[in-house]
Amino acid sequence: MTRYIRLAAVFCALLLVALLVNAARIQVFQARSYDDNPANRRQNIARYGQPRGDILADGARLTGSEDTGEQLRYERTYAHGPMYAPVTGFASQVYGTTLLEHAEDDLLSGTDPMLSPFPLWNDLTRSQNAGGDVVTTIEPAAQAAAYTGLGGRKGAVAAIEPATGRILALVSTPSYDPAVLSGNGLAAKRSWERLNGDRDKPMLNRAVRQTYPPGSTFKVVTAAAALDAGVLKDLDEPTDSPDPYTLPGTRTSLTNEADGCRDASLREAFVWSCNTVFARLGVRVGVEDMARTAEAVGFNDTEVKIPFSVAPSTFDTSVDRAQLALSSIGQYNTRATPLQMAMVAAAVANGGQVRSPHLVERTTRASGATLATAGARPLRRMMHPSTAVRMKELMADVVTEGTGRRAAIRGATVGGKTGTAQHGVDNSGVPYAWFVSWAQADGDLEPKVAVAVVVEDASARRGEISGGGDAAPIARSVMRAVLNS
Repeated sequence: MTRYIRLAAVFCALLLVALLVNAARIQVFQARSYDDNPANRRQNIARYGQPRGDILADGARLTGSEDTGEQLRYERTYAHGPMYAPVTGFASQVYGTTLLEHAEDDLLSGTDPMLSPFPLWNDLTRSQNAGGDVVTTIEPAAQAAAYTGLGGRKGAVAAIEPATGRILALVSTPSYDPAVLSGNGLAAKRSWERLNGDRDKPMLNRAVRQTYPPGSTFKVVTAAAALDAGVLKDLDEPTDSPDPYTLPGTRTSLTNEADGCRDASLREAFVWSCNTVFARLGVRVGVEDMARTAEAVGFNDTEVKIPFSVAPSTFDTSVDRAQLALSSIGQYNTRATPLQMAMVAAAVANGGQVRSPHLVERTTRASGATLATAGARPLRRMMHPSTAVRMKELMADVVTEGTGRRAAIRGATVGGKTGTAQHGVDNSGVPYAWFVSWAQADGDLEPKVAVAVVVEDASARRGEISGGGDAAPIARSVMRAVLNS
């Protein structure tokens, strides 16, 4: 009898061991596959079972979490949602995450290993850390000035601190409230369908995800390339430029909106934005040197992240001389995001060097303890320091004497460049109004801000559209907000 009891005990022990081995197999070795199974809702329930970390600007919380009491307990909320949507993006229980909500999702949701002092213990206990916070570089006053200045018109604003690459403002309009997508009910579904069906594309981040022909604002790049290459040595020497200018190898004539462009000096041509002078300069510089200058400031770079991805700005290097002439005045295949053109202005303001732009100042635990900081950003040289000095002089002349007078700020030196970019079949579209600029208060040692503004629908009448009239006042309000902060 004792023998049978012993055998039964051994059999039971083997069953217990098998159960433990199977439990270990499921809970340890196959846990990831079960977690990733679409039929398993536990991960979603856990994800939304605690408040999400927040995104902040200058100490103010741009986001929050609302307890709904439902199974997916916490929904995302947004303060001033439409104004900050191009920064935060959305975090939806149905449609996922975008922009900062996506790029910093692991930290905000509490799953980033950096938040856990004992990651192996968390894996075994299936516990979750409180979400961390993301502190942005955004200056709320500059963001508000940009958003108010655009006033709902199609367009975008990007502002950068030249010396550091900190993004001070990032606005795209028309915009939307990310909160309408937070939940999982019918209201979120209707909002998703409405926003995606809107012809004005309010969820498109025009500041970093839309490229435009930069028009005459690209003449900053062309002038810098010409000075760096030694094609021109004196800002006031005649450029030997005809008016009109026949594009090389064609019978197409390029003309100017302004008078007095024939043989104009670089200073005069820059102030009055003479197309003929800069088209011919681009041809004289050559595609290799033009591309070198453009790429040094970020054109043709497909790896830009701030930390979410940025659409690449392009300068076509496979062009003939006629196409190069048009490319050199910001037309043909030349395309740029507003952030890219803010980087161009920042390079001039920063002595020819440009810092890679970034949107995150630091990340923290929920307690406020710092996890990581942005640190020094990579530095690239767009132009020689001596060229930057002369470019600052040219851009300042645009504001004091030329087409950018409406960007002037009392008590500060402001440099700028206007642009009116043609687009559409046979240039039939309403032109885009551009303005790029930088500003330095009289008491400051260096420029504090560089700005790019584009307005898509500046006016229904082509003759009333201009970067100086439509975009420059917006840039002025953003620069003044930064200088006064």
